Amino acid sequence: MTQITAPFVKELEREANTTRRLLERVPEGKFEWQPHPKSMSLGRLASHVAETPGVFARMLTPDGIDFAGFKYVPPEAKTNADILALHDKSIESAKQFLTGLSDEKAQANWKFSRDGKEIMSAPRIAWVRSLMLSHWIHHRGQLSVYLRMLDVSIPSIYGPSADENPFAT
Repeated sequence: MTQITAPFVKELEREANTTRRLLERVPEGKFEWQPHPKSMSLGRLASHVAETPGVFARMLTPDGIDFAGFKYVPPEAKTNADILALHDKSIESAKQFLTGLSDEKAQANWKFSRDGKEIMSAPRIAWVRSLMLSHWIHHRGQLSVYLRMLDVSIPSIYGPSADENPFAT
């Protein structure tokens, strides 16, 4: 682990524990539920939350990605156990990626392109922050709203929820 990636690994581990607690509460009988026709289904969103760190670890390994040839088929979780297994595998993949990332490669530019034309470029570690972590946390927030709409108890995320208060005596 390098000086640059060490804090990201620690953050990934903390967020992974919180995310797993939320994913454990996804009710199996509601995977097809959507709050709106334009929204992802609960099962699809839970799978996306579970897989995000690992997907971006794979995407960020080469020096960029050209979306002209990019094909992504999301996994279809059938059970809560599938979602949790997807999460655990994703976190392990992301940790392996981060711990194997040299400072030089972390600071090197990574780019999005289409048909060979660059669309965006930034240091790889910036993409780790925005895609692997912030994007993931954003969708976890969506998932907590879905669960609240289904009257599922929400765990403490960054502090007390209406259902859990880790600071109470």
